Amino acid sequence: MPRGVIDLEGLKSTAVKELSQTTPPAGLPFDIKKLGHVVLKVRDLKRSVDFYTRVLGFRVSDVYPESMMKGGMVFLRVNTDHHCLALVGGAESDSAGREVHHVAFEVATLDEVLRAREHLRKHRVKIEFDGRRRAGCQVAVEFRDPDNHVVEIYWGLDQVGSDGRVRPPEEWREELSLEEAIANPPPGQHTTVHDKSLLK
Repeated sequence: MPRGVIDLEGLKSTAVKELSQTTPPAGLPFDIKKLGHVVLKVRDLKRSVDFYTRVLGFRVSDVYPESMMKGGMVFLRVNTDHHCLALVGGAESDSAGREVHHVAFEVATLDEVLRAREHLRKHRVKIEFDGRRRAGCQVAVEFRDPDNHVVEIYWGLDQVGSDGRVRPPEEWREELSLEEAIANPPPGQHTTVHDKSLLK
């Protein structure tokens, strides 16, 4: 088909109609509010950080050294969220443009993270991680989609004020379960669960 010509018949096809009418089921136990952040693997971490800061105007919130994340990791922000983009060094040279580390979606409440974990388990989705990571301090559940992409559903990402102050590393509280993340919050993070039946 010539460039610029719209395939009107293709747009009317059964497959297109079927895809466009796909809707979520009623009564999901959580409600994703936004795409929270994307984490990309990059070949040259310094070059990529320079590009995102000096060319696109992102600001650095935190940096993991090689000892904390193979390849190093830099968390970047464009608003008050601790990060909307993170870069992990060490991508293979022939995979440029194809290495997504993970994609994260935000929910409004901690209860929804717990409900999401149970919902995923009911659907036999293998959970890779649940708990709290370090920088950003969000409470999350991480799992794989059908194409093996890592997906995160999270709540409670640190916010960065106009003074640019981020939580210092000594306040990070990495926990390897949602229950431990709730029991051991970092300063200022209120991990009240409203539906106590969600705690197992």
